[in-house]
Amino acid sequence: MNNQERREKALHLFARLGEAHGAPGYENAVRSIFREELSENLQTDKTGNVICEKGGIAKSPRILLAAHMDEVGFTVQSITKDGLIKFVPLGSWSPNTLLAQRVRVLTQSGVEIIGVIGAKPPHMLVKDERDRVVPLDEMSVDVGAGSRDEAEGRFGINLGDSIVPYSPFTPMHDPDFLMCKAFDDRVGLALEIQAIQEMKKIDHPNTIFAVGTVQEEVGARGAQTAAPHVNPDAAIVLECSPADDLPGISEDERQGVLGKGVQIRLFDPTALMNRQFVQFVLGLAKEKHIPHQVSVRKKGGTDAKAIHLSGTGVPTIVLGIPARYIHTHNSIIHMNDYLSGIELIMELLPRLNKDMVESFTAFLG
Repeated sequence: MNNQERREKALHLFARLGEAHGAPGYENAVRSIFREELSENLQTDKTGNVICEKGGIAKSPRILLAAHMDEVGFTVQSITKDGLIKFVPLGSWSPNTLLAQRVRVLTQSGVEIIGVIGAKPPHMLVKDERDRVVPLDEMSVDVGAGSRDEAEGRFGINLGDSIVPYSPFTPMHDPDFLMCKAFDDRVGLALEIQAIQEMKKIDHPNTIFAVGTVQEEVGARGAQTAAPHVNPDAAIVLECSPADDLPGISEDERQGVLGKGVQIRLFDPTALMNRQFVQFVLGLAKEKHIPHQVSVRKKGGTDAKAIHLSGTGVPTIVLGIPARYIHTHNSIIHMNDYLSGIELIMELLPRLNKDMVESFTAFLG
């Protein structure tokens, strides 16, 4: 597949996956897209992870591709007598990003209700409020209901309903820059889907298990059940990593710059990646002249946290597509980073034969 075909397929997946409603524990819409795109050899586990098995010319090694289906969101905690919705976060949010933002409330009947997180206009702010960060437990969503009875009866909103940002997929003025909610981790899921679709035409000396995991944003919970279910010999986590090409971050510290390639992670506080596996991937990227960036993260984590400790251990790497402003209503990625990511994956998967994967854990030589 050439870059133009890959680009067109990616745009299709970004729009479908990015706009889908999928807070932790409410991944049904995303799971349905995964099922439609990868319609063969599918199964789920009891947590809700969806698994596509792609057989090769050998049953082993078993290679796990993992990308999480969920996004940061909220859930309805209570409804006031005036019809305002109080909520609790599902995943990590900064209150600075939320006031006056639109959201989508998913009711139990499947209807989405548009609302806005209320914000006082400056005319009504007293002096002490002007520079104060409003905590989440003081915020509420206004869906236009006049009372609790109307919100519950007419609108069909109940406690525990899911809330996600309202943010359509939008190519920017430079069409290589793309904006949407939930690129964390729908861009990783797009990589996974596209890689399996392309692998249908390629012989590979292994069996690949592409997994859409659930509830990563609340503690990599899906990965904790997916990894022992698959029992992999090696794992590749496909993620959306925070871009750091932002004001206030020195150029010396920048390891995720939009347009400079796929990010190969060496470390984060939850997982120290298998060094032999990382060095193999870095060597391959250099050999094939694939744009890439190397990352040692001070904060954050991925599904690698659970996967690399599964069973007796799984050699694991993380490949990330940098995105500005993740965990907000609008994140931005660059198409060239995605294209370098899919190119690296397609070079990597056919090389993961039994001898190569065993070399990652040959600690005694």
